[in-house]
Amino acid sequence: MLTRRYLVSVKNLPAIMAKVTEGTAPRKFTFAHLKSIGFKSSNDQSMLPLLKELGFLSEDGTPTQRYHDYRDQSRSEIVMARALRESYEDIFHINERPSEKDRKTIEGKFKSEHNVSDNVAKRQTATFLALLKLADLETEDSVTDSTAGTEFRNEVGPAANDESGQEPTITERAPTNLSLRYNVEVHLPATKDIEVYSLIFKSIKEHLLDD
Repeated sequence: MLTRRYLVSVKNLPAIMAKVTEGTAPRKFTFAHLKSIGFKSSNDQSMLPLLKELGFLSEDGTPTQRYHDYRDQSRSEIVMARALRESYEDIFHINERPSEKDRKTIEGKFKSEHNVSDNVAKRQTATFLALLKLADLETEDSVTDSTAGTEFRNEVGPAANDESGQEPTITERAPTNLSLRYNVEVHLPATKDIEVYSLIFKSIKEHLLDD
């Protein structure tokens, strides 16, 4: 994944994203809204498709959950880092911690991936690097690792613990060798016919004593 979206000028990018964290989220983030918060240049219009590509806006301009998460200033840099890892995934395959020193390599990636001119590749790279300044990749990594570990513990916890939260202990071991004995009572009918008794005992032998 490597987005084609870019800004003609990144000069207002930090200020626009700062406005996202201020006030309330609009019902729809449109160019009219952008102008209402002080960004009237036609160069700023390309911010709308970029925000959609980053997952901050839906196709109709409605702020997404990511948009609302970004408004929490204690988490905004982490939210941006996750958005960049999704929309610029191919760059992170080149370098897990891309920076300004990778500018030429990143420009080459845009050129080869999207078959664009040098000028467009420079603008795509400038847009990515400007967004990167608003992201905290290191904290995002540690939060992801910590969350994954917590989810794993929560998943296996109930299976390993009893209701008291303590690991179950085995106090008795069932015997491995069992010996069973059956007592069979036979009630013989009162009769003087010996043949009846013979048939009864023959049946017992056939059905109970023989395997």
